[in-house]
Amino acid sequence: MSQINYDEVNLMLRLYDLRREPRLRQARSWFVEHFHPQSPEDMMQKYPQSSEENTYIRMVISYWEMVASIVNRGLINDELFFESNGELWVVWDRMRAVVSTWRSAFKNPYLFSNIEETCKRLEAWREKRSPGSTAAMRQMMSQLGKNKDV
Repeated sequence: MSQINYDEVNLMLRLYDLRREPRLRQARSWFVEHFHPQSPEDMMQKYPQSSEENTYIRMVISYWEMVASIVNRGLINDELFFESNGELWVVWDRMRAVVSTWRSAFKNPYLFSNIEETCKRLEAWREKRSPGSTAAMRQMMSQLGKNKDV
C-alpha cells in the first residue's frame, strides 16, 4: 500500500461531504437510475437543454470531472481514491457513448478527459486486483440499462 498523508484524507472527506449535498445527491441518484443514452441524438431528445434531467447530467458530470482533475494531479493517492469511489466509473461508463460527439461539437478533444484518464487507471488497478471484474461490471451495467424504460 502507498503512503497516504492527512491532506489527502481530508480532501477525500471534503469531496465526500460535497457528494452529500441534497441537490447533488438527487442528481446522482437520477443519473445512476435513468441516464442510459444510446446515442447523442437519443440523449438530446430525452434530456433537452432546459430540462431538469439535463441539469442533473451536467451537475454529475462536472462534479466527477472536477474530482478526476484533483486525482489526476496527484492530490489524492490513486489507490486511496479507487478503494472507495466506484461511482466515477459508472458515470464514465454511461457517458462513453456520447463523449466523442460532445468533443467534436465543442471542438475540444480534451472535454471530460480527466474522467476518462482516471477511469483508465481505475480499470487497470481493478483488473490487477480482480481480473475480469471490469468486463463483468460493464456487462451488468449494460443489462441494467436494457431494463430501464427511459
